[in-house]
Amino acid sequence: MNALEQLKQFTRVVADTGDFKSIESYRPVDATTNPSLIYAAAREDKYRHLAAMAAADAKSLTGDPALRLPLCLDRVAVNFGLEILKIVPGRVSTEVDARLSFDTVGTIAKARELIRLYEQAGVGRERILIKIAATWEGIRAAEVLEKEGIHCNLTLLFSKIQAIACAEAGVKLISPFVGRILDWYKKEKGFASLVPEEDPGVVSVTEIFNYYKKFGYTTEVMGASFRNKGEIIALAGCDLLTIAPALLSELESSQETVSLRLDAGRAAEMPLEKISPDENAFRWLMNEDAMATEKLAEGIRKFTQDLIKLEDFLKKEFLS
Repeated sequence: MNALEQLKQFTRVVADTGDFKSIESYRPVDATTNPSLIYAAAREDKYRHLAAMAAADAKSLTGDPALRLPLCLDRVAVNFGLEILKIVPGRVSTEVDARLSFDTVGTIAKARELIRLYEQAGVGRERILIKIAATWEGIRAAEVLEKEGIHCNLTLLFSKIQAIACAEAGVKLISPFVGRILDWYKKEKGFASLVPEEDPGVVSVTEIFNYYKKFGYTTEVMGASFRNKGEIIALAGCDLLTIAPALLSELESSQETVSLRLDAGRAAEMPLEKISPDENAFRWLMNEDAMATEKLAEGIRKFTQDLIKLEDFLKKEFLS
């Protein structure tokens, strides 16, 4: 078996892309999207019709140009999700507007609307994960949504305290970012390339996985944002790993041996201390973690920038 086939023995593989052809090629269980991926895909001729359909729906619903854009954005995200769900047997993650990252009420409302659109199209909420930034406000929104049966994927997660708060809130899944953690350490600490087991992103996800399994949390851990296949192989055994097409291709072409690295049974025996953070503890521990604070803020800004690019594209091409 190649490395990708071996990895699938230990971990659910998720495609991190808006490109349907890539999803078909690598046969993942689930798929994730974000504004950056949708913006890139929507500009391709083969996917323009999904944006055009969304714009037509928005125009039919209101004559007010100011109201058409948010309606169109929601429908673009859902249209891509619907196409992906025709390919994957599992779930698709659809992201809430990053500009709502510090707005609990707004996040809840947007998530409900996205789920309404999916259900209107005949897709049950069990096949959707609503992606929300792992701010305190985002976690509180997810807590409410989970109680309504709207499952959430808490993204832009860089620290153990974010992960613990998500688990305590009953979140379905988290996406700790491996590569972006390494990026920060390379820039701020002068780290050169490291063996995968010493990669700070790999270490972070391993610690979160072990903590969850030790204390019996059901929140799923999905490692994300990889920079090389070594990081992926070092996390074999993680509940899920979401992987970009280029790295899926590398894994498929590799004959490297992949073995179980993260083991729930071993984690259950580890002498770990349980933490139950309130808002004050969460904010303080985030403040004390410069990497997590900076990468969370940067991630929200970058997703927002790509969302604005997508808005400008939709206005120019379909809503003018």
